[in-house]
Amino acid sequence: MLDYKFPRPWPSADELPDSDETPVDNELQELIPGLLKAILLILWSERMDWFFGIDMGIYYHPDQPAIVPDAFLSLGVERFYDEELRPSYVLWDENVLPTFVLEVVSPTYRKEYSTKLEEYQALGVLYYIIYSSRRRRKPRLEVHKLVNGKYELQPGNPVWMPEIGLGIGCERGSYSGVTREWLYWYDADGKRYLTPEEQVKESAQRAQQESQRADRLAQRSDRLAQRLRELGIDPDNLT
Repeated sequence: MLDYKFPRPWPSADELPDSDETPVDNELQELIPGLLKAILLILWSERMDWFFGIDMGIYYHPDQPAIVPDAFLSLGVERFYDEELRPSYVLWDENVLPTFVLEVVSPTYRKEYSTKLEEYQALGVLYYIIYSSRRRRKPRLEVHKLVNGKYELQPGNPVWMPEIGLGIGCERGSYSGVTREWLYWYDADGKRYLTPEEQVKESAQRAQQESQRADRLAQRSDRLAQRLRELGIDPDNLT
């Protein structure tokens, strides 16, 4: 929780700019966070104490421009206020820092490994995640955790985040008709959570298997009834 001791009143989210008018220059900057949010909407469908923002401004002071990560996750806040939803994320209104911030590196480098890292570190964001699919000699996914006020790079893929109750990692898969490496959520054992498309497909497969099982049972019952009739026994009048 945050305790902002500044003069009141400060502007609300409705009074602050909700866009920095900077266009998203990489489709992956929308799709990658979009997939993570789509999984959460199913995984945490019963929970109303979280918010996942995509390309949304985080205001930490009314006299400073908003920080606009590709995505962020806050825990312990209202999932939505009303049907208008959030225009931006205002720290002195929410009183809760994002626990998780994601930056997807675009072809135009935007200081994700330097200036932005320092900004999120100074702000006190617990996990800062950077993903760059173009990296070859260094890890494409970096998970930085705030330890004693400094970010420490966490080893492994996926990386478990106990404060969130989720792990994050990357692997090849298919989403929105595109097969490539994506970011996914994982459980404590490193098992990947399914995407909405995969869950629909799995449900359809289970339904088909159940239908086939029911058909086999019905056929078996029919054969048994026929055998009883051959023995002079009426299967419909068994006592």
